[in-house]
This record gives sequence, C-alpha cells and structure tokens, in this order.
Amino acid sequence: MSVNYNEGENVFLKAYGRYETLIERGEGVYLYDTNGKKYLDFFAGIGVNSLGYQHPKYTKALTQQLNQLTHVSNYFYTPISIEAAKKVVKATHLSKVFFCNSGAEATEGALKLARKYYYLKNGVADSEIISLNHSFHGRSTGSVKLTGNENYQKPFGPLIEGVQYGNINDLESVKRLVNDKTAAIIVEPVQGEGGVNPCTKEFLVGLRQICDEKDICLILDEVQCGMGRTGTIMTYFQYDIMPDILCLAKGIGAGVPVGAFVASEKVGAAMQPGDHGSTYGGNPFVCAAVSSVFDILEEEHLIEHVQEVSQYLIEKLDSLANQYDIIKERRGLGLMQGLELKVPVKPVINELFEDGVIVVSAGANVIRMLPPFIVEKEHIDEFIKKLEKSLKNLK
Repeated sequence: MSVNYNEGENVFLKAYGRYETLIERGEGVYLYDTNGKKYLDFFAGIGVNSLGYQHPKYTKALTQQLNQLTHVSNYFYTPISIEAAKKVVKATHLSKVFFCNSGAEATEGALKLARKYYYLKNGVADSEIISLNHSFHGRSTGSVKLTGNENYQKPFGPLIEGVQYGNINDLESVKRLVNDKTAAIIVEPVQGEGGVNPCTKEFLVGLRQICDEKDICLILDEVQCGMGRTGTIMTYFQYDIMPDILCLAKGIGAGVPVGAFVASEKVGAAMQPGDHGSTYGGNPFVCAAVSSVFDILEEEHLIEHVQEVSQYLIEKLDSLANQYDIIKERRGLGLMQGLELKVPVKPVINELFEDGVIVVSAGANVIRMLPPFIVEKEHIDEFIKKLEKSLKNLK
C-alpha cells in the first residue's frame, strides 16, 4: 500500500511536529525512509530503542511469545510475567513491580502508591508532592502536573492539587517546601526534556536524607535515564542511594509499549487489590520483551559497552566544545548527552536530518543525543563529522 506524508496529516491529530518523511524500516543503528534514504539514529525513539533495530535475539523472543500467548489479563500470572518481574527486582534491588504501558502511567502509579502510603500513615487524603522545575514526568493530567513546566500544563487545567516545585541541585529550595503533608519527592536523576541536566550526588543524597527523616517517599523517575543508558543498569547506583519508588519505561521494553513502577517492600505493601490496575499492563508479549532486554544487556555486556563508547562520545563532544565558541556546555551521563548552544538548535537539528542524522532538542538551545547501546566508535565519528559541519554553517 502506497501512502504519503500528507495523508498522515489528514488523518492524525496535530499533536506532534513531525518530519516530512515516512520511516519504513530500521537496521542496527540506522533508519530508512520510504525513498530509501538512510539515517544514523542518535535519538533511538526518545531513548526507547536501546538495542537498535532488528536485534536477532530480541526479535526471536517476541516472535516466540507471539506464537504462544499475547494477552490473558491480570487475573492470571503467566510464567513470562513472573520471569520479567524477577529480573526487574534483581536489577533494581527493590521488591515489588507493577507493569503498565508507558512512562506516564508509571508516574501515575507511583503517585498513587505514594499517596496511599501517606493515607495509611495519616488517615487523611490531603497529601502534597514536591517535584522540580524543568522536570518532565509525562503528559497525562497527573503526570503533567508533576512536570515542572507551565507550558505543558496551562491549557489543561484544573489539574491535580498539592504539587510544589523546587530547583534541581538546590537542596534548600526543596527543604523549604517540605511539611507534614509531603507524601513524596519526585526527581529525574538526569533531567531529559528539561535540558539533559544531571543531579549532583550531594543533591540526591540530601533528598534521600530528607525522605528518611520525614518518612517521605523518594520517587526516582528513570524512564529515560534508566536501564543502562547512563552506564549503570539504574542511574541511582552511581549516587549510592535507593528510591522508595522507581519509574521505568522506554529502554525496559526496547520498542514495545511497556513501563513499570517498582517499590520497596515497605512502601509496596500499601498497594492492595482494587487500588490500581491496567488492562494491558504486563501482558505476556511485552514481558517477553522485558525479559529479553535484561538477557541481552547481560549476555552481550552492553552496559560495559555503553561505558566505553560513551567516554569516546564525551571526548569528541568536549573537543567540539573547546573549538567552537557557539557551544556553551556539554553535559550528561553515559549515552544520554546534551550539547547546549548559545543560539537555538533547530537549524542544526534540521541540517543534520537533511544530512542523514537524527537528533532532537531538549529545550530551545540543547541538542539531545540518545543513541542505541549498540553504537560503535565509527558511528560516533560519522555523527561528529556531520555535527561539526552543521556547527560551522552557524558561524
């Protein structure tokens, strides 16, 4: 069947600013459009496709499960769902898992669990949540309220009540907001949409101490930075802390729609039958993806590979930053990198796209890079060469 871009414009809601091309297939770290044009993908579906495209072990696992059972409802456990949940528990060092369909749903579930934990302690449903400015936690009406950016919120009120915002790496700004009604503090160890801003260790350790002292839930949103992207299976291991609740999605399924929130034994005990649910969440098909992702990360030593190639990428980006005055800063962890320019980045991103490279912005002035974990140094060299060409054209 032959279709074109304009036909898509006719039938889809205008919720996205889409590129004027049709992506038809992917292979390795490359995407191909319907005209056969090849694109080096340094965005990986917003960090989803950590294994790249057509990974043979991943494809085999999904095909086998498709031929066996795709959905049965959560009135039943299935062997593959238990297998996937056990691997999540092992990787996170937490205790209880709830599978859902997306990062926004993971945030919603984490919010409900934290408020239920507060309710059981205090007997009243008047809890408050502390989030951060420039954060991003999803676009549902609860998660968008936790997202510390008024532009995402303004047209959709009234939204949920009881949310206040501190500033990243400003512990005092959070301390000032904590009170007897605070149920949770939610934070991304590395803010993605907000500009690829990593938390300092002092800040996250300080939040953990506040939560311990006040019996408040610390929710870590690792939807984008988790599952090996920053060089450890979960980013919080680099900070020597543990969350009470963890939000995951994107890389946990490497291409199928699956998310999860994961809780400690203590906090997870607050969730009882009837408190939460998801018709499709954690069905056998997506759990086969989750299980295979963990296997592939381990068997192919991909997290170690991320550590190696990310250092190479960082060195190359830092070299560019030293050469070009138009670059304000390089920042990030692992294969989650941002390059902040002193000017809007849209012209650079558009030129890279025309030159066969896909990246995206994180705010007006930051180029965000989230390549698949299977990226090699030669792909990084290809990317840097084309990025430098685009930067020169800005001068």
